[in-house]
Amino acid sequence: MPRNSMAVENVSAVTEFILMGLTDRPELQLPLFFLFLMNYVITVVGNLILIQLICLNSHLHTPMYFFLLNLSFIDLCYSFVFTPKMLMSFNSERNIISFAGCMAQLFFFCFFVNSECYVLTAMAYDRYVAICKPLLYSVTMSPQVCSLLMSASYVMAIAAAMAHTGCMIRLTFCDSNTVNHYMCDVYPLLQLSCSSTYVNELLVSIIVGTLLSLCSLIICMSYTLILFNIFHLSSANGWSKAFSTCGSHLVTVGLFCVSGLLTYVKPSSSGPLGQGKFFSVFYTHVVPMLNPLIYSLRNKDVKLALKKTLKRVNREEPVVLS
Repeated sequence: MPRNSMAVENVSAVTEFILMGLTDRPELQLPLFFLFLMNYVITVVGNLILIQLICLNSHLHTPMYFFLLNLSFIDLCYSFVFTPKMLMSFNSERNIISFAGCMAQLFFFCFFVNSECYVLTAMAYDRYVAICKPLLYSVTMSPQVCSLLMSASYVMAIAAAMAHTGCMIRLTFCDSNTVNHYMCDVYPLLQLSCSSTYVNELLVSIIVGTLLSLCSLIICMSYTLILFNIFHLSSANGWSKAFSTCGSHLVTVGLFCVSGLLTYVKPSSSGPLGQGKFFSVFYTHVVPMLNPLIYSLRNKDVKLALKKTLKRVNREEPVVLS
């Protein structure tokens, strides 16, 4: 059969995908359902509370918390992309997703992953300016500059997501439509294609390589300069303040970047795909859940804002119906 006619037949045949999920062991489905349901509730509630605290308390209207607000918003939306579908897979024999739904999930997944990486980079630069150039902080990190940084982050993330999704749509998918993952990710989908995936793999290398190189360079330079500045501080109070300011961000960057590196940097053929699913759980479920906890438990300003908000709520007089 000619290649063109076979390609047309394959494209028309695959209209939906089957997501295998995390495991095919029946005895683990119910425990995993409750585990990830709890994770989902904590993620949504934690990020919503943090967003509300930043919006309602004027002393948190600073560049640092502007970026943290965007980070919480990204994590909140991030969890909506694949977690509900994942929870459904634990209670159904076949977790089916349409071709269009799969491409939409891939687009938003790529968009929010790239956005989070850029926001974490902007937060590192913000910490550098705050610690190393405190007198110029209000000018360097003005509202216009912060808005420009966030706009650039979202634009670059949209461009990367459109590139991944556009190249995925042009592929020809063969008879097999079972995705060995709990979501529509790049490498599991590429394994189902019977056409050349060279362009897609090259695109992943370029985008991921550029993203990691740019973000890692800015983050490493920022914290290198911060460390040099800290060593010149004579007071122990200055050391403590600097480390407390950067500690939460370093923990978040470490969790997000390490799990992402273990999933995407090495070729998909160099290790079992189940290992990739395991590592992807960290940056898709664990990190969005931990971010609001890390920034609230280790941050005095957030704790103070929470206490003020609770006092404000308690002072409100209940409405008595006559």
